[in-house]
Amino acid sequence: MAVHAHEKNMRKEDGGLLIGPAHGATKGFCVGVAIYDKEEYNPPGIHKDQEGFYCVEGRGMARVGGEEFEISPGSAFIAQAGVPHSVKKHPGDKPVKLVWCHGAV
Repeated sequence: MAVHAHEKNMRKEDGGLLIGPAHGATKGFCVGVAIYDKEEYNPPGIHKDQEGFYCVEGRGMARVGGEEFEISPGSAFIAQAGVPHSVKKHPGDKPVKLVWCHGAV
């Protein structure tokens, strides 16, 4: 079992899973990368567990529940279990790249 991973090995252009069950993660814990290149909000994610985010690149907006706020490199935020969340990039800016992680509630 590999306990490490690298982003260059992901197969999806919009990001994907970095660490999950194949790496020994248990109880739903996982870490990945997401890339948002649209200037409109994507359909919201809603999960049974909590999801944390950390912005690595780009500038944009995030919507978590009824709150909307700007994100840029260094921003971090969390979506509690069952709370809709979505991200979009600012017009004309490069895509927003987020590291995300899911953890059991």
